[in-house]
Amino acid sequence: MASLRKFLEKKNYVRIPLVYTATNHFELRAKINGQPGRFIVDTGASNTCVSFDKIDYFKLTTKESEVKAAGAGATDMATLISSKNKLEIGAWTKNKLKLVLFDLVHVNEALVAHEALPVDGIIGADVLKKAKAVIDYDKKCLYLRLNPKKEMSSKT
Repeated sequence: MASLRKFLEKKNYVRIPLVYTATNHFELRAKINGQPGRFIVDTGASNTCVSFDKIDYFKLTTKESEVKAAGAGATDMATLISSKNKLEIGAWTKNKLKLVLFDLVHVNEALVAHEALPVDGIIGADVLKKAKAVIDYDKKCLYLRLNPKKEMSSKT
């Protein structure tokens, strides 16, 4: 039987290494609008999020949002929305990505308290679903399916 890696690579998936942290999270490196950052992979987060304090760093244009965020022990948190962003995870890219921005201080305080590094944001189910993501927990990697335009340009 072929390995999961070989099977998925034949289906035009790219392999992204994950870091397993002291807090039992998987993290990855990604770029938003060309700027690198560290992100938790969270299958339970409905949206991909960025911390308020990274608005300038990731060159985000924001607008008010009436939606309140909840998660990781906090509720009713104010949010902003940023549209038309470029996300790059390895060779996988998504243009026109909508991001939710909220205060990740409580998340980063918990990470630091457990001797893990702070993160810039969270890769949520919106991106994972769009990329037809497959997580290989044993091999600590994430597979994302390249979109047809990317497949064609990488083969030429």
